[in-house]
Amino acid sequence: MPATVWMMEGSPGERITVRCTAPDALSNLVAVLELVAGRQVACSATTRRPSGAAVRIVEDALVAGDYYDDLQPMAAFAWPLIVQVGGLAQLAGTRLELSRRGEQALASPGYETLATVWQRWLKNVSHDELARIDAIKGQHKPATLTSAAGRRAAVATALAFLEPGAWADTDMVLHILQTDDAPLNVVRSMLALWRLYIGDAYYGALGHGDVKALEIVEARYALCVLFEYAATLGVIDVTYTDPRGAREDYRGLWGADEYPCLSRYDGLVAVRVNELGAAILHDPGALPGIGLPVPRR
Repeated sequence: MPATVWMMEGSPGERITVRCTAPDALSNLVAVLELVAGRQVACSATTRRPSGAAVRIVEDALVAGDYYDDLQPMAAFAWPLIVQVGGLAQLAGTRLELSRRGEQALASPGYETLATVWQRWLKNVSHDELARIDAIKGQHKPATLTSAAGRRAAVATALAFLEPGAWADTDMVLHILQTDDAPLNVVRSMLALWRLYIGDAYYGALGHGDVKALEIVEARYALCVLFEYAATLGVIDVTYTDPRGAREDYRGLWGADEYPCLSRYDGLVAVRVNELGAAILHDPGALPGIGLPVPRR
């Protein structure tokens, strides 16, 4: 098992995984760019999302595998999107191919590339992570959601408030996102919340849940950004467990009881801004001297 992943027992029957992400992130970036160079990564020409076959190919190439073995892939889904919004790959028909920037990154991989990709991803407007919360419907209705770029910026600001090297449970991060320091606003108004629903557009409308339902939506968005993107890019280390039954806050919502978890990200327990994350968030000038391994070429 890679040295960057540890597993331990929590409460009876609960397995907790700790993953240190930064070294793997750079190795995984190289692995994905190699797949792209071989034109092995197919994506939708419309949504730019990877095909199921592409996700499986990427998953097999990840240094420590994806976060879970028996759930839908997360990092393997994120990487094809990351290299596109990072300007390292571009669609040629339905296959990704390396851009000039991607060729340079593959020839000389470094943590500066991950920092650049992180900054470009923060400003991306082509993809909304909330769409990954499959149980929440109605997201495409007009005038419902705020700008995804603004939401990512709020999560990045919350991470900047954390002490580098110290673990913070996810509830602490979610609390920061409810303050004026890093306000996370997912829907445009409380009226817009009524357009989102679970199961049935009328009975399951989240407007019935008022502020509690809004907090649940915002929490799932933040968990996705943290787990699927910040961790995958090596900005934070993560502690996580099985998402099924990990968070019970959604149980009072109409139609939600049929779900063992509201999202695949519910198992995220704690995060830690690591050495790479501290440099990206606080001191980009420190990136060239960062003391982490670089993949051999």
